[in-house]
Amino acid sequence: MPRASGVLLHPTSLPGRFGIGDLGAAASQFLDVLAESGQRLWQVLPLGPTGLGDSPYACFSAFAGNPLLISLDRLAEDGLLSQDDLRDVPVFPERTVDYGRVIEWKDRRLYRAFVRFMAEASPADRADWEGFCRANQSWLDDYALFMALKDAHGGAAWTTWPSDIATRQPDAIARWTEKLADRVAFHRYAQYTFDRQWAALKRYAHDYGIEIVGDIPIFVAHNS
Repeated sequence: MPRASGVLLHPTSLPGRFGIGDLGAAASQFLDVLAESGQRLWQVLPLGPTGLGDSPYACFSAFAGNPLLISLDRLAEDGLLSQDDLRDVPVFPERTVDYGRVIEWKDRRLYRAFVRFMAEASPADRADWEGFCRANQSWLDDYALFMALKDAHGGAAWTTWPSDIATRQPDAIARWTEKLADRVAFHRYAQYTFDRQWAALKRYAHDYGIEIVGDIPIFVAHNS
């Protein structure tokens, strides 16, 4: 193997006006800096959705991406958020991530983008979304339901949920899937959006000859 050098940096450490680094412009600019300095590797830590303590090594899924890394500016460029949606940004800490406040603020904007996508997506984008859901069904359906259940139970641990759903009884799964259909779809959409932005960033890195390495989500579609 040829010798190469690079930098270890989790995307949450990138600068961002929404309280946390993401996969948007700052990530592309970081790749610009790596290329200009002759680096060929960007090593990332796990990028999954984090649980209590917000450690990247304590993720809810080995397959899913962290929705907090989705770039809201990129969603605005896609027409899924308006500039009004991105106004009135809270004053977040500059050098640390206040996960509780970031989650509350960013989740609402991601949900607005989801609503607009479901209402206004072109036939091609709709087909792309449906193809992603089919290709990743083996993990995505269970993950989306689990996260929707977490939402419905105020973030409580699954061991405190009603026993029938905690033990994955078929009738309970069917009932909760129907009851939480909107939120389940939202979590599927968040993974689809993460995947698109992650794939775009990897293509940008590839154009520079830079490899992004480390513990990353495993998607079937788009992740090239």
